[in-house]
Amino acid sequence: MPRLFKAIWIISWAILLTLILFLPIVTVALLGRRGDAAFHGTQVYAWIILRVCGIRLKVRGLENIRPGERYVILSNHASYLDPPALVLALGIQYRWVIKKELRRIPLFGLALETSRNLFIDRSKGSNALESIRRGVDQLPDGTGILLFPEGTRSGDGHLLPFKRGGFVIARDGGLPILPVTIRGSHDRLPKGQAWFTAGDIEVVVHPPVRATGTIPLETLMADVRATIKSAL
Repeated sequence: MPRLFKAIWIISWAILLTLILFLPIVTVALLGRRGDAAFHGTQVYAWIILRVCGIRLKVRGLENIRPGERYVILSNHASYLDPPALVLALGIQYRWVIKKELRRIPLFGLALETSRNLFIDRSKGSNALESIRRGVDQLPDGTGILLFPEGTRSGDGHLLPFKRGGFVIARDGGLPILPVTIRGSHDRLPKGQAWFTAGDIEVVVHPPVRATGTIPLETLMADVRATIKSAL
């Protein structure tokens, strides 16, 4: 399949699915108290996107997830295919911590907002973290949050330096960190490229890490980063 056609193919499907699923997702998000049904709607979106791109999803380490536990999920990020892979792979309810710029995308941004995801203004520093803390406190029991601690997609698939935000939220909220490694997504759809390559994406779920106040934040960050890197 030529590269231009692949680019048009994935963009067309993304627009079509947004148009089809926007109203159902927003409706159930507004009617539901937890936002769980809206999250399931995003799983439908993710499943179709991966299927039409010829992506085979493999998952390891699901035994490390305790049902009903609220986690701060931290994952590497190298592709636009990472979010749909995570939505399908983990099998638990969570909400995204998303940069505020995505809220401006027509329909898509509104669907994210009504589904009770948390938006962050990265220019606000500590004020942004405080708003995320308040948002986490308001989430239903058993619903965690997911952040990409690199802050952006890696251009070459290698790990970028980690930011402190997710670790501070986990430590201050007494929440366990769930490290996750995504392998192969950079090969399927790298940053800066509009066309995809069919193949495998593997999601590796590592054992949770307790973010207690007795562990220095820098040590916690280094340990989690090393864990995620170990499966790349």
